Amino acid sequence: EYLFGFETLVFATLQILFMHQDFIMMLQSVVRSQGYQGMVDGGDNIKEASWESVSSMLQVGGTVIGSARCKDFRTHEGRLDAALNLVQRGITNLCVIGGDGSLTGANLFREEWSGLLDELVQSGQISEEAAQTHSALHIVGMVGSIDNDFCGTDMTIGTDSALHRIIEVVDAIMTTAQSHQRTFVLEVMGRHCGYLALVSALACGADWVLIPEMPPKDGWEEQMCHKLSENRADKKRLNIIIVAEGAIDQNNKPITTDLIKDLVVRCLGFDTRVTILGHVQRGGTPSAFDRILASRMGVEAVLALLEASPGTPACVVSLCGNQAVRLPLMECVQMTQEVQKAMDEKRFEEAVKLRGRSFENNLNTYKLLSHRKIDTELPHSSFNVAVLNVGAPAAGMNAAVRSAVRVGITEGHTLFAVNDGFEGFYKGQIKEINWGDVGGWTGQGGSLLGTKRTLPAKHIDKIAEQMKIHNINALLVIGGFEAYLGLLELQAARSKHAELCVPMVMVPATVSNNIPGSDLSIGADTALNAITDTCDRIKQSASGTKRRVFIIETMGGYCGYLATVGGLAAGADAAYIYEEPFDIRDLQSNVEHLTEKMKTSIQRGLVLRNENCSENYTTDFIYQLYSEEGKGVFDCRKNILGHMQQGGAPSPFDRNFGTKIAAKAMQWISKKLKEFYREGRVFANSEDSACLLGMRCRALVFQPVIQLKDETDFV
Repeated sequence: EYLFGFETLVFATLQILFMHQDFIMMLQSVVRSQGYQGMVDGGDNIKEASWESVSSMLQVGGTVIGSARCKDFRTHEGRLDAALNLVQRGITNLCVIGGDGSLTGANLFREEWSGLLDELVQSGQISEEAAQTHSALHIVGMVGSIDNDFCGTDMTIGTDSALHRIIEVVDAIMTTAQSHQRTFVLEVMGRHCGYLALVSALACGADWVLIPEMPPKDGWEEQMCHKLSENRADKKRLNIIIVAEGAIDQNNKPITTDLIKDLVVRCLGFDTRVTILGHVQRGGTPSAFDRILASRMGVEAVLALLEASPGTPACVVSLCGNQAVRLPLMECVQMTQEVQKAMDEKRFEEAVKLRGRSFENNLNTYKLLSHRKIDTELPHSSFNVAVLNVGAPAAGMNAAVRSAVRVGITEGHTLFAVNDGFEGFYKGQIKEINWGDVGGWTGQGGSLLGTKRTLPAKHIDKIAEQMKIHNINALLVIGGFEAYLGLLELQAARSKHAELCVPMVMVPATVSNNIPGSDLSIGADTALNAITDTCDRIKQSASGTKRRVFIIETMGGYCGYLATVGGLAAGADAAYIYEEPFDIRDLQSNVEHLTEKMKTSIQRGLVLRNENCSENYTTDFIYQLYSEEGKGVFDCRKNILGHMQQGGAPSPFDRNFGTKIAAKAMQWISKKLKEFYREGRVFANSEDSACLLGMRCRALVFQPVIQLKDETDFV
């Protein structure tokens, strides 16, 4: 199957292998020979790869080295031919990128390896010495599948790019659907797994989603039509229904897009259209997330091969939270097969659990946000919770606000929206916000509540007064470093103002990704995609002129995250950041590297510079230095990306991340309100009542902001 990120993966895997070994052989597609077929056929299908041969592959979709299902490799004779071809070229390490079928085949090949070598010795095709030299075959797997249907990993290579294609289409459809007041039924890929359908529904706020793991209960037709008509009655001009291609009902009968269209037209009379996305989801360039994920997995795979011993079992490189981990290959394959078995036997709740923590969280969050409970079903807490955005705008803030408001209402709270951050707070720009007020916010960029960098310290008296006037019992602050500082200032003022003794939680949202206590921030992924897209276009512009180097300045303040990770995703030659001091010798060394590079077939260069990496080595200085030193060899261009990194519609990752992290924050608030409610009032004055919710390695963790001061460089 054609997968996004595959080229990135090959690029990263080979680049690090070149650092460790003299050479590596790469399976290469020639005419019809692809994947295992190339290994079986041998000959010119297995070629030596060089550093240069995998350059400029990062932005390419599909797979240059080819991929296909191979019938020959399923036979013993086919695997015998493959073993002979590998031994003849001295290859004893295999990096297999594919789904559970490919990985199962690789493991079988490894288990049979010694027997295959014995057969080759007996037939005289290889010597005893060659068999001893190549006695162990090491295998590491990486999962490439847009369906994200492999157990053991939160995300497979290609999934995020497929979500980008889906969301691009959904955003475009929403425009026309609103204009014509239509209902759209979208079919997305996922014959056996509903991940794409579920996450795209979460990312666009779809009215209804149908997935194979959780078939709708009997009577779903009436429930769906009732919800669609309710939304129209609330003056919503469009309805979106997302269907996985493998969607089924409780009796394992398929639910098709045409069936749903006929149902809506017959029962409601709504103008309804069907869109089947098909292979659009497999096309296009890989997203920034997929490039980074594939690069990290490629590196981890090579390290696993280098550390392997003859007794090491085959492993698969997976993503857990924000970490690359190694898991036993066959355990993951068997668990993946167990999911399908559970679905066939109608054990659907078990199937959801087997899919993993990430899938289950997505499903639970969607259920929370999509179905509004009637007043009699809501718990009556009578708590007032305020939500505000602080700092610079970041794509995904609106998704977080929508999620917080709807989860808060579901928990029985009254939600208040504060406009323009702490500045709006002390000015009294506070109003109640309802379920319907945040409809359609998920895909909106910027901050619809407004946001300012103003800190609360100078206006603490007025803020405390507004807390008293509106009887605010808890605060949810969404924002960047200013939000973090603001929470510290509010906590410090508790001794003087009892009104501030309420649960407070901060959700990190900043393109700079410079918040202590969190590996990731809402908005950073969208900014990375903006940087990556721009770098791709800039590099393409040099394809005709050749011998050109581009200096690109990114945002990030003093944090080098965007420059470093953007450089990784775009295939930059260098990235200058504040955290890694550099001098004129480093600049000179990079000029010499680029001069050498221009002698190869890759006659263009890319250098990223963080905006505050150096007071003296400015973008202009580096541009002039490169222009002067490269005279006669290459010419130079500079580009300052500026605020385009903050704008645009949020990426699927930021929509999903913002939605889930804000929902978790609101559930924490509900728990703390019950914990700190005494004698008719809320009083929270402990360290753990003012927290930051951040992604730490494998999990979302609540951390008291006062404890994060020690790891913060405030200057």
